[in-house]
Amino acid sequence: MIKVLIAEDMTVVREGLVSVLAREPGIDVVAQAARGDEVFPAALATRPDVAVLDVAMPGQDGILTAHQLAERLPTCRTLILTVLDRPGHLRAAREAGAVGYLLKSASARQVLAAIRTVATGGTAYDPGLLAEEHHAGASPLTPRETDILRLAAQGMGAAETAAELFLSIRTVRNHLSLATGKLHARTLVDAVRIGERHGWI
Repeated sequence: MIKVLIAEDMTVVREGLVSVLAREPGIDVVAQAARGDEVFPAALATRPDVAVLDVAMPGQDGILTAHQLAERLPTCRTLILTVLDRPGHLRAAREAGAVGYLLKSASARQVLAAIRTVATGGTAYDPGLLAEEHHAGASPLTPRETDILRLAAQGMGAAETAAELFLSIRTVRNHLSLATGKLHARTLVDAVRIGERHGWI
C-alpha cells in the first residue's frame, strides 16, 4: 500500500485528487493539507511514502516544503503538481529534492503512474518541461542582477529599485544593462520576458 499526502490549497482540486486516489487499489490517502506549513507536521504524524504538493500555497510554498521533507523526512518522496510550466521552477524543485514534477494538465492516469513511480524509487518529470530545462540551462544572471530584474518585472523604476536595495541609481541601471545583454534581449521589457519564461526571476 502506497501512503500518500495531498497538499493543495484549492479545495475542489484537492478533493478531486483525493477522490481519484481513493478509487485506486494500492493507494491510501493518509493526510491532506491546504497550506504549505501544514505539510511537515502532517507528514511526521502519518509517514506517507509520497507527498503530492502544489507550488503556490499559503503559509509556505511547495519548493521550500519539498526541501524540508527531503532534509527531515527522506522516506517521503515528493511529487510536485502545479500549473507553473517554467523550466526554472522545475530546476528549483529538483534542487529542493522533488523527484517528480507534473503540470495540472496531466491526466489522472499520468498522476497515478507518477505516484507509483516515485514511490518505488523512480523519477517522474514532465518530459516537455524537462527538455526545456536542459535547453535553457542555468541562469546567466548574478544574484544582484536577478534581484534588480525581478523588481523591474514588478514595475519598479530605477529610483525605486535603488531605494529598495540601498544602491545608487547608476548601479541599478548598470545591472539592468548587464542583465539585458546577458539574456540577449533587445530591451528591458524583453529581458524581463525572457527571465520570467525561463524561471530565472
